[in-house]
Amino acid sequence: MVNGLSDRSEVVFDDERVVVNAGIVLAVTVGRRLGIEALVDGAVKLGGRPGAARPGRKVLSLVHAMLLGADSIDDCDVLRAGRTEAVLGHRPMAPSTLGTFLRSFTFGHVRQLDRVLAEALKRAWRAGAGPGQRRLVIDIDSFVGEVHGHAKQGAGYGYSGKLGYHPLLATRADTSEVLHVRQRKGQANTQRGALRFVDELLARVRRAGAAGQILVRADSGFQNKKVLARLRERGDPSADIDAHPGSLDALLDLARRDEEDRGLEDAPWPPHFAKQPGEPKRVQPSRARDD
Repeated sequence: MVNGLSDRSEVVFDDERVVVNAGIVLAVTVGRRLGIEALVDGAVKLGGRPGAARPGRKVLSLVHAMLLGADSIDDCDVLRAGRTEAVLGHRPMAPSTLGTFLRSFTFGHVRQLDRVLAEALKRAWRAGAGPGQRRLVIDIDSFVGEVHGHAKQGAGYGYSGKLGYHPLLATRADTSEVLHVRQRKGQANTQRGALRFVDELLARVRRAGAAGQILVRADSGFQNKKVLARLRERGDPSADIDAHPGSLDALLDLARRDEEDRGLEDAPWPPHFAKQPGEPKRVQPSRARDD
């Protein structure tokens, strides 16, 4: 079992007969330091629903299984392979038990888990992983999580034409940490719930300790008036960009020196310039012709 492992541990392989899935020990150590099991036990209350006991251990089993590649309930049996249990720090729960646990969740219980994510983020950042006074860059996007079967509640066909869900996801650009996530139906438009999602996201990272400038990046699907107005209320670092015009003098001087001192001329592009000897084809390789 994992006990008293150093925060600076790393996994190395110096023998062909290593413990299967030993790399999970790093995630196990982080979870122990953050107190994830006790945090989930205190936040997730299923009442008299089936599978209500020991929610923390069940959440850890699900997280560890997903880190080892599980993408279905049955795949969670990977935690029982070989001596994997020896590095988990807890007894892995059976896939059938985990399925019963998840089927007992309502939207309100999902929000309880969302508070666990917020508190875990706060603990991690206060332990030194946060941006502090530095600029925090956040990427917001949606994706289609494809599913299979005819009894997937909320699954639907969206813009991709595949059956699945269409959640929102916010990640920290420099570390890929998941800062916020919100499940949505498969048919949901990209902008659905975006304003509330941004409000909750910004409040969460501030509470977690982000004290510097926050830059939010998103594609055109999130550029609606309400979201942009809310971001401007929080402070737009480029709001006065028109009051500070730049100059092309340095670029023009570089071009002049390239031409006069190095004999470099403009590149033969766009295609209305005559094609030069030895110049590669100007089309994508898949569209190139052998003529």
